[in-house]
Amino acid sequence: MVYISTMKPFNIVLIEPEIPPNTGNIARLCAATGTVLHLVGQLGFSLDDRYLKRAGLDYWEFVALNRWPDLETLKKQATEGRFFYLSTKVERSYLDAGFQPGDYIVFGKETKGLPENLLLANPETSFTIPMPSGNVRSLNLSTSAGIVLYEALRQSGGVK
Repeated sequence: MVYISTMKPFNIVLIEPEIPPNTGNIARLCAATGTVLHLVGQLGFSLDDRYLKRAGLDYWEFVALNRWPDLETLKKQATEGRFFYLSTKVERSYLDAGFQPGDYIVFGKETKGLPENLLLANPETSFTIPMPSGNVRSLNLSTSAGIVLYEALRQSGGVK
């Protein structure tokens, strides 16, 4: 049996997501785990998109969704929690991150990822998901969000 605690929720941040089914799948992930979903900047789709709605199924009512014009505005409003940045452009494994409830796990857009200047400004909190085969450039955004979020929940005792 899976148990999700009542601790402070984690936060998934998507900066300028482009593909509706990815965001819909992540919304469903957030609904399942009690995680807050933050959409930042210009979206590559409408929130009314049928593919977005379909991927989230009938779970949208359980998604704590916030929209932000830019990351700086979100960071100014985030009074608690640290920001972790996930990218294929860095070397440190997400398994080395020490996640705590209330943290923000940030992902970039599907085609470009996070801006390099953001990663350079935050080297201690920038991580990657290792891909041992070396044959793949990146994982799907919703897969990546699931991998990292469940590790954060595991570390904090949020899933047993």
